[in-house]
Amino acid sequence: MSHHDADASLPHVAYVLLWYPLFTQPFIFREVEGLRRQGLPVTVYSLYALSLHQCSEEMRAAAPRTRAFGSRCAGMFLGEFFRQLFSRPRRLLSLLRRTLFRRWRSLETLGENVWGFLAGIYLARLFREDGIDMIHAPWPRGTATAAWVASSLSGIPFSTAARGDNLNPADPDLVDKLCAAQFVRANNQADIRRMETMLPPSCGSKIHLVYNSLTLAVRGVCPARMTPPVKLLAVGRFDITKGFEYLLEACALLKREGLSFHLTLAGGGGKRFGLGDLGPRLEKMREELGLTDRVSMPGLLSHNILPDVLLAHDIFVAPCVVHASGRRDGIPNTVIEAMAHGLPVVSTCVNAIPEIVRDGETGYTVPEKDAPALARAILRMVEHPEDARRMADNGRALVDAMFNPEKNIRALRELFVSQYAIWKA
Repeated sequence: MSHHDADASLPHVAYVLLWYPLFTQPFIFREVEGLRRQGLPVTVYSLYALSLHQCSEEMRAAAPRTRAFGSRCAGMFLGEFFRQLFSRPRRLLSLLRRTLFRRWRSLETLGENVWGFLAGIYLARLFREDGIDMIHAPWPRGTATAAWVASSLSGIPFSTAARGDNLNPADPDLVDKLCAAQFVRANNQADIRRMETMLPPSCGSKIHLVYNSLTLAVRGVCPARMTPPVKLLAVGRFDITKGFEYLLEACALLKREGLSFHLTLAGGGGKRFGLGDLGPRLEKMREELGLTDRVSMPGLLSHNILPDVLLAHDIFVAPCVVHASGRRDGIPNTVIEAMAHGLPVVSTCVNAIPEIVRDGETGYTVPEKDAPALARAILRMVEHPEDARRMADNGRALVDAMFNPEKNIRALRELFVSQYAIWKA
């Protein structure tokens, strides 16, 4: 057991991530920094090398505190693998069968888990040396593989989190990981229901709800004047779960209706799961639908400028979808941040989104993959600005209550502390 200068009851927690800090995961960054501010000792272990592309100044300043590995550590990882193989061959081969002998969906997923397996063997020794008391993997894939292997070798308990597209399509080891964990953190009610259907009853009690925290400092309240041209905004990865193609189709319908508008479609980085970059496809759609003068695509936005961008628009649109593979969002952080800035929101009824975008109360929701319904909701909001303002105010109050950083980080801190006490007992 480690000894902490401040409070011996506080566990020293290892956060295991592929990359840290990562500009597309500001909620993880806020989580780690918030836990540290509340006195919980946290050390971050990044399985890949540092990548600070598009990171905010605050993220860059925190990067030196990360213990990052990457391909340069392959020899070190393999050395520890062979050391374990020669000293405890049966134990290591049993771990190898349990961890990697699965029907993986792709070589990419297999590769991530192989790296996680090798990293976990090395981290088991490093965690003991660093005085780690609990291991946490915020994602249930390669990082949870590393955490599970390290836990098995070191005897240190591990936990993980599952959300959105982590749950469907499920990796072949997902249920085993969730059942092996000391606890599983969920960040919305819809994903809890999904996990409860896939886990045996004995594991369902391991799931604990702690919503994410706001990641941006709120700089003001969007005026949402709805004066022509009405300024629409959509932000996110160009990913198959975002449904941006339906937003472009809705924009074509709005143009036909005679609405004066301009859409800022900001994003990129949709090259995942071998599906290619969706950016060129969206650009081609914009041209084919005659929207070149109505839709701008500025690329990825840094977190430093995102608040100002939110405040400069009238309506935020999140046309999320469930892909044929089952992949979907939980609650997009961009929706949370837009609502925090008082921006009226139109979204779809996908997964956990209705937990915050409550139709007619905090925004409008429409069925997924329904461009006409999306266009009608946007037009309705433009034509009734007083309703838009009322819903935006309600949404801002709801987000402040549900995603308050101080409250949610405290709840997460107490989850680590209580679960560590249970494990010790």
